[in-house]
Amino acid sequence: MRSVGRWARGFPRPRTLRARLTVGLVVLLAVSCAAVGVAVVIELNGFLTRRLDEQLAEAGPRFPASLEHSGALPDDHDGDERGDTRRQATGTFGARLLDGAVTHAAVVRTAGTLNVKLTARDAGELAKVPVNGTGHTVDLSDLDDYRVVASRGVDGDVLITGLPLEPVEAAVHRLELVAGIVFGAALAIAGLAGALWVQWSLRPLSRVVETATRVSELPLASGEVTLPPRALQSDQRSEVGRVAGAFDRMLGHVEDALTKRHTSEERLRRFAADASHELRTPVASVRGHAELALLHPGPVPPEVTRALERIAAESTRMGEMVDEMLLLARLDAGRALQRDTVDLTRLVLDAVTDARAAGLGHHWTLELPKEPLTVTGDEHRLHQMLANLLANARIHTPEGTQVTVSLESDSGTAVLIVQDNGPGVPEDVAPGVFERFTRADHRRTADTGAGLGLSIVAAVSKAHEGTVSLESRPGSTTFTVRLPMRGGT
Repeated sequence: MRSVGRWARGFPRPRTLRARLTVGLVVLLAVSCAAVGVAVVIELNGFLTRRLDEQLAEAGPRFPASLEHSGALPDDHDGDERGDTRRQATGTFGARLLDGAVTHAAVVRTAGTLNVKLTARDAGELAKVPVNGTGHTVDLSDLDDYRVVASRGVDGDVLITGLPLEPVEAAVHRLELVAGIVFGAALAIAGLAGALWVQWSLRPLSRVVETATRVSELPLASGEVTLPPRALQSDQRSEVGRVAGAFDRMLGHVEDALTKRHTSEERLRRFAADASHELRTPVASVRGHAELALLHPGPVPPEVTRALERIAAESTRMGEMVDEMLLLARLDAGRALQRDTVDLTRLVLDAVTDARAAGLGHHWTLELPKEPLTVTGDEHRLHQMLANLLANARIHTPEGTQVTVSLESDSGTAVLIVQDNGPGVPEDVAPGVFERFTRADHRRTADTGAGLGLSIVAAVSKAHEGTVSLESRPGSTTFTVRLPMRGGT
């Protein structure tokens, strides 16, 4: 069974449902044709063999009996055997056996009777033929296959009469040839017609596949989504029709869910933008009043001074958070950025200089190309993206960490790499590191920020038709930003 399995695995298997159905149809038809062909061949062979046995019964032992008296007159023995001999069919075989040994053997030819020399194996085959009047098949060396009948002679000998099986075998072989040609043509026509029929029957399923493929290529994560037209309705009484109908209903539910999600996103985006815009004025006012109170020349209790300083600091931090939320809301809304030619090399140099001043305890290394790299985009937003990446490396790594910033070009793309040898991003945080309000340390402090820095990096790079990725493990964290050096937003 294992060898059969290995043999079957050696043949290519059909992959598509259409191919499997067609191959299955052809295989079933081939098995049916083979069964019919084998049955017809076996029945024809049996029928012709029985007719041959009937001819042997009609001929009787006259021919082998005449071999014993071939030199005598007709009335010497047993009547007119020689006359009967002349009436035998061409190819008739006769043999006389006495005590198991062949004494005479001959075959009728068109020119007369021809003696036959039998081998020891032939004699043994003839000696094994039972003397019961029924036909048996023997293979004679010089005469090929024969159908023979053995009967008792008057002298206690055994008389064997035989007729050649060649006409039977020729008829059977011709039937096999004709059946092979007819069944082969039938299989070829049935295979072609079956493939066309299966293809026609599976048309609704093909439309479902095409629609599903178009849906899979749509960006469903965010934004407004317009699903492609539904698959055409088909007979719901068929399995394929029910699949197509169920798929159409599923697409309807998905479209409704996406529409509701987009409406909710738009409502939330407008709320965030409006809230951020409206909060900018009161936050600035609170900060201004706190700073003004700190400038009061009169004596102020230390507790009040400390409270005013905290109010000013927290209002500044809140203002920065409001600005970041407003920026994200505008980027989500697809608001166009400036399209200027930006010297990315100078921008990186300035950002690293600022990071050195803010992170004196870190070791900063800068690797820039010999020729300036320029991109098309918003210089202010690109600087903010760089500043957020460097601030992230500074805030989330201990003092003494080596931070390497490199800039290079790769096939028309500017590649910015920020790599540090700090502790790395935790595995549970890394998958959502570019999402909003994501922080490795879940405690909200002024130093760690609100968790919007890297989400702004992702949004700005996307707005410039670029990408950002993260690779992190203990001792190595690498942020890679890719920006097209031509085009942009």
